Amino acid sequence: MRETTNALGAFLRARRELVTPRQAGIPDAGARRVPGLRREEVAMLAGISADYYLRLERGRDRNPSAQVLEAIARVLQLDDDHVAHLRTLVAESPRQRRRRPRKETAPAGVVKLVDSLVQPAFVEGRYFDILASNALARAISPRLAVGGNQLRDLFLEPAEQALHPGWEDVTECLVASLRQAVGNEIDDPRFIELTGELSLASPRFRQLWARHEVRGQRGTPLRIDHPQVGELTLNRERLSIGGAEGLTLVVYHPDAGSSDADKLAVLASAHLPAPSAHIRLQESRA
Repeated sequence: MRETTNALGAFLRARRELVTPRQAGIPDAGARRVPGLRREEVAMLAGISADYYLRLERGRDRNPSAQVLEAIARVLQLDDDHVAHLRTLVAESPRQRRRRPRKETAPAGVVKLVDSLVQPAFVEGRYFDILASNALARAISPRLAVGGNQLRDLFLEPAEQALHPGWEDVTECLVASLRQAVGNEIDDPRFIELTGELSLASPRFRQLWARHEVRGQRGTPLRIDHPQVGELTLNRERLSIGGAEGLTLVVYHPDAGSSDADKLAVLASAHLPAPSAHIRLQESRA
């Protein structure tokens, strides 16, 4: 049974393989045919029967109690993000026919806001498609243009990979965020198209996707090695857009008075258009 039809089983199996016997507090007796814990070991530590746990992994039972989920989460050493994701995989919801791809569009007002910001800013969709961006964001990376996709670029475009000295950490974070964003809606055509393409083309993506890591993106510093101004660190803020489910406004900003701020100013002067004659006239009259 594939992940698209047994998301709960795929998640449990992947997370089970990441927990060593020593981490679980049980003796590690010699060579093991599979990495991590065996099914019967998870069942024993969770206080449930091995047969019942096997039914969960094989998708024969998709309605475990809250107590069973808590026990399994404890054994698999899941943090809050992973526990929340686990609950989405067992939430009861009526089966729907495969939907058409949802067209994601940035609200017109948000597009105007992005263009007015003096910091690099862009709007990303649920699967990290670029829906709007300003000129300074595109100066940071030409691939932050409308129609681009951050996942595809980070895994498949050497020029984008070169921008990120911490490429391995960035890709790990983005894949874990994709897991959280999709939840149990793994029949979404856009999701299937994107993960299918990346699974075929990128060994790194396949490796990370198989781990079933789940983590929401939060405000964090981002290191960039830019071909024009060199290495700089920008704070990355992610703000949900009200009334536009799944869309996020991303803003990069440097610490005030830092060398990073100076480098960003140099980049802005090279890429942003000079004020129009009309604006200069207004300023001279003020």
